Amino acid sequence: MVNDAIPLNTIRRVLVIKLRHHGDVLLTSPVFSVLKAHIPEAEIDALVYADTAHMLTQHPGISEIHCIDRHWKRLGVFSHLRAEWTLLKALRGRRYDLIVHLTDHPRGAWLSRLCRATWSVARKTGGRGKWWANSFTHFYSGPCNSPRHTVEQNLDALRRVGIYPDADERRLTLIPGGDAEARVDCLMRELGVERQSFVHIHPASRWFFKCWSIDKMAALIDRLHAEGHQIVLSAAPSKNEMAMIAAIEARLKKPALNLAGQLSLKELAALTARARLFIGVDSAPMHIAAAMGTPTVALFGPSGDKEWGPWAVAHRIVASDSHPCRPCGIDGCGGSKVSDCLVTLPVERVYRAVQELLAQ
Repeated sequence: MVNDAIPLNTIRRVLVIKLRHHGDVLLTSPVFSVLKAHIPEAEIDALVYADTAHMLTQHPGISEIHCIDRHWKRLGVFSHLRAEWTLLKALRGRRYDLIVHLTDHPRGAWLSRLCRATWSVARKTGGRGKWWANSFTHFYSGPCNSPRHTVEQNLDALRRVGIYPDADERRLTLIPGGDAEARVDCLMRELGVERQSFVHIHPASRWFFKCWSIDKMAALIDRLHAEGHQIVLSAAPSKNEMAMIAAIEARLKKPALNLAGQLSLKELAALTARARLFIGVDSAPMHIAAAMGTPTVALFGPSGDKEWGPWAVAHRIVASDSHPCRPCGIDGCGGSKVSDCLVTLPVERVYRAVQELLAQ
């Protein structure tokens, strides 16, 4: 036990701050589960970017979700300041006893000071000086020499203040909700697809340097089609992702069932929960599949699979063992947006990983 653990019986309200992308926010969901399990009487709030809030809505451990809209900056100075002031008043009005800041975003330090929480914990971050050091009461260590999954890194913030999670509290939580479930059931009836009868493939990421080649993805789908598997494709409605799906479809010998651009994130979760298997790259949909308990084949290139791989679900990681430079974290070799360690992965390796999971 840490010597300066906080007295949990005095905690009435907690604010957890995670200002990152969709997958990052979903990977914080165990933090709320653990807090609720160990401080059941406390109200636990989240502060996230507005576009990522659906990753946490209906989480049983969360009382309120506060949002920062990335578009506030486009409103003009006065409207932006008004939105910020409204948010600050709402947060201060909650009178938090504990603030858990899970990134190095400077807003967390300001809120720790302005909300006057009794206790606050953040990652130990070099180069921030006394201002950062004096903004929090507790600091947890950053990544150690050996890779550590992001879920565990998030939970280290709680360990630092004396909250030790049990194994069954560390699972991801994502609730699609009744509307999403109903719409996906309707779409599946229209497509003639039954639960557990199809493979869900989401080939794209918002970061295209994390994507496999179009030709190889099409070849994998053709091979699965030849064995009688139904394939359902999905993608975000962005121009780039829709173009990738169109290019894959143009190379297929037999059409796949295509829901690209038609699903919200909650509906994507409902869809992948009904799949026999998910295939994708390091992306939010891959984390969503893990949260829904769907066996997952994940292709990794420049990002670290030990830190970002599918969490607490049956899975196979397919990554290059002939590129000692990975994981480099660079947006493609030399910043080219094309990752050699990923696009050179052979179809056969991915196919074998798929077969292993389908056989379980």
